[in-house]
Amino acid sequence: MALLPLILVPLTVLPAVLYLCCGRRHTGSAAAVLQRREPGRPAARSPPRDTWAPRLGGFWLRLFSHAVNTAFGQFLLLPLLVRMHNLSLMRSLDICEDPTFIPEVAAEVTEDKSEAKSTLDIMKQLIDARPDSASTGFSFKGIKDYLDCYRSGKLTPSQVAKNIIATLEDCDKSTPPLRAIVQWDREQIMLMAEASTARYRNKCTLSHLDGIPVCVKEEFKVVPYHHRVGTVYLGTEPETEDATVAKKLREAGAIIIGVSNMHELGTGTTGCNPNRYHKIPRNPYKPNHFTGGSSSGSAAAVAAGLCPVGIGTDGGGSVRIPASFCGVVGLKGTFGRISCHGSYPLSYSTVSAGPICTSVADAAIVYSILAEPDPLYPYGLKQPKATLSDMCAPDLKGLKLGVDWMFFKACDAEVLTICEKAVEYLKSLGASVVEVSLPEMEEVKIAHVICILSEMRDMLQPDFNKHFQEMNLETRATLALASQFTALDYITANRQRTRSMRFLREIFTTVNCIVTPAVASTAPRIHESDLLTGSNDTSFIVQSMRFMQLANLTGIPGLVVPVGYSTAGLPISLQVMGKWWDEAVLLRIGLKLEQFRNQTKKPSIYYDILA
Repeated sequence: MALLPLILVPLTVLPAVLYLCCGRRHTGSAAAVLQRREPGRPAARSPPRDTWAPRLGGFWLRLFSHAVNTAFGQFLLLPLLVRMHNLSLMRSLDICEDPTFIPEVAAEVTEDKSEAKSTLDIMKQLIDARPDSASTGFSFKGIKDYLDCYRSGKLTPSQVAKNIIATLEDCDKSTPPLRAIVQWDREQIMLMAEASTARYRNKCTLSHLDGIPVCVKEEFKVVPYHHRVGTVYLGTEPETEDATVAKKLREAGAIIIGVSNMHELGTGTTGCNPNRYHKIPRNPYKPNHFTGGSSSGSAAAVAAGLCPVGIGTDGGGSVRIPASFCGVVGLKGTFGRISCHGSYPLSYSTVSAGPICTSVADAAIVYSILAEPDPLYPYGLKQPKATLSDMCAPDLKGLKLGVDWMFFKACDAEVLTICEKAVEYLKSLGASVVEVSLPEMEEVKIAHVICILSEMRDMLQPDFNKHFQEMNLETRATLALASQFTALDYITANRQRTRSMRFLREIFTTVNCIVTPAVASTAPRIHESDLLTGSNDTSFIVQSMRFMQLANLTGIPGLVVPVGYSTAGLPISLQVMGKWWDEAVLLRIGLKLEQFRNQTKKPSIYYDILA
């Protein structure tokens, strides 16, 4: 039996052989002549590269995960995979710019418009203007619906909390279990709800979030839950201190119903987490499909009606991908806009926090409450005041939407058809579409992968050494790949970040935002073997992050809004990205974009907490 691993390990080159025989191969190599990148002169453009690799699960994933963490894997297999997937690209580039290790951008100094409405006035207008829940057809229950119940006396936060507790007990007994909320506490929920009920009775509510059910991704510390970050080995003791996000939600009067599921350590985009504490969350629209990740539970909880607001983090699309797959709204703020103090520091230069909500109006309300400087989080201390200026304008006249059509069209046919129509709809509201060129997107992709994986490997190196056997197979393989990147790779990737941020500054002098599909495909199907061993699908990871990575590498904000459904009934979304600190323009466009989808389909799994 001792010889079995030695016999089987060479078989792990099979994915590489299949790729070389059947897939597309990068013609360059690390040994190629260095391509000099001069400031202000982007490289020649080409369509985004599709990467093919076999989907691994079950036995093959076990074997692959073992092999890449052997000497054979480290010195032969992984270097081969790095070259195959073009991850050695940085080694063939000579970039003149100095590296930017943190994508902090100084706020522009603008004149204060005294006639502009205050954020509180706009929030009130958003709540008052939203359609009544009694309108025909299905609509998600949002913040307005909860506030209407509380203010009219139809329900109290305490009664809502009891409904939520009953639903939480029920949804994980169903077949299959939803697995959106992985830790919750009856007593904690009721304490927050009863305090909110008293405030409504005494007419002294704290904010528009008072009494609103909210879930928080397990990546954040939330008292008194375990800060497991999707693992079985972290958070052995209950937390005694809240992350800033959780603290601000409590100060706003929200009811934190628990912490939500996530892809282990944020290392993937499916949400597939087979370990004993988490299991795989189900997509409320199609329970046999993934939710997307890594903020998987937050998106599933919102789409299933457990709460109208979920909080996630986004280092490679981890808010926007699950929001898109689950048919709800997701906002990744500007880097540093919402404090990440108290979250597990997996990647310090790519991760932003943001809300996942039932509507753009709800996302705007949550954003307005959470977005402000935090003395405990240095990256957002110099941010401008968060506003919702012009969000309720009657049309989009005067706004210029930038579209790189070559990049835009790198998606599935169904996604493209719906997203093109959505862009036309925005034009009909007065916006103009300007064709732009997004330079060096292949370099952006590779630079982002190097930055996020290098930083994660650095943070998780002690865990990798001490808790290797307790990690999911996919995590072991991903961190093994991360070990292949050198200090020079990391520095060159951050030089590319400098270039890409400069290109964006130039683009944003001509347009207000950049529009792309949210994700190039719809949510993938869950395979039976995934429930036990998880999965590893490099092709899907590349495809799912295609439109996400630019915002994560450069720190600009991004908003995804559902715009339709595939023929299989899976949600499709459009993404709008803006310049640093200009979330307001994204929310203004998103509010109008919601009107494009003339009908909202009810998810297969949906709980009406207010019924």
